[in-house]
Amino acid sequence: MKKTLYRVAISGLGNRGWSHLAGFAAHADRFQVSAVCSSSADKLRIVKSRFEDCLTYSDTEKMLAEVRPDVFCFATPPSVRLSYVRLAARYGVKAIAMEKPIAGSLQEAREISRICSEHGIQVVVCHQHKYLPSFVRLKQFVQSGDIGEIVRIHGKTRGWLYNSGTHFVDYLLWINGGVKADWVVGHVHGKGKLEDSHPSPEYALGELHFGNGVTGIIECGYLSPPYLSEDRFWTDNRLTVHGTHGYAWAETDGRWGAFTRHSQGQVLEGQEAAWSPEVKDAIQADYTKDLADWMDDRSKLHPCNFDISEHGYEILYAICASSLDHARIDLPLQSRLHGDIIGRMEQELPDVSTEH
Repeated sequence: MKKTLYRVAISGLGNRGWSHLAGFAAHADRFQVSAVCSSSADKLRIVKSRFEDCLTYSDTEKMLAEVRPDVFCFATPPSVRLSYVRLAARYGVKAIAMEKPIAGSLQEAREISRICSEHGIQVVVCHQHKYLPSFVRLKQFVQSGDIGEIVRIHGKTRGWLYNSGTHFVDYLLWINGGVKADWVVGHVHGKGKLEDSHPSPEYALGELHFGNGVTGIIECGYLSPPYLSEDRFWTDNRLTVHGTHGYAWAETDGRWGAFTRHSQGQVLEGQEAAWSPEVKDAIQADYTKDLADWMDDRSKLHPCNFDISEHGYEILYAICASSLDHARIDLPLQSRLHGDIIGRMEQELPDVSTEH
């Protein structure tokens, strides 16, 4: 199949925006960075010095109206996700590359899904740790059958629910082959992060039951067990898969371990490349290449597609709703039955400080 060169417009030049820009630039045979938008004139000058033909804007809608890109990438706060998706539909965008979390509420997430489905827009969400060498190795242990059939999956992250938790619920779904959850039981507490740009409880713990009988556990926040020093806080994350014949785990910071039917009673341990700017750029480039392949051929579904992220978002919502309602939450759920989950946590969680 002939490969198409896709024109890209990017809005937002924070740390994640620069990462996306580098990912597209790494595949100049597949993507042309046609325009960027930022409120920072200094950042726009830097982009212009590196990409002479790239147009620069301070207004996102004007950029989309004039450039009409194939791909619209935005690395912006969750509060503008829905409005940017509406702009993408208005100006004929073919694909969206966005950051997590996908929305500010479950209602918004479902409206984004509706709009993109109606307009045939392909969407990827940057849960890019799936491309880490340590996570690739974990996937190999699982797919080889060396730990047997999956029984339980445990994801833990020191970051909070709607920041790092969106990554790790996505990785639970990914490592389990995309099978959806039937129900969720959850606990949340701590109001200190509800004013964050990614509003979340300070700690969240959820148990999931997947359609194939696998149990999932996810914990996010300050009570999650620390495996690394405090200066590695944002990479102090682990995904562990327990099987009928052993287990395997991987960390964002590159470490991995396994006990398998072929490890002769020994615990295997290893270290892939630790998280660094070079590793970040490499996995971003892999993530971006898969977007080009998916746009060329819709049968090559991107592993970070919107559908899996939407279900992950629903699971996180259900963890919060379960805690507030003191009940198991069956999926798929009706968001209207549980209301504005962030607003409810602000009103209903005890107003007490937590020990860090």
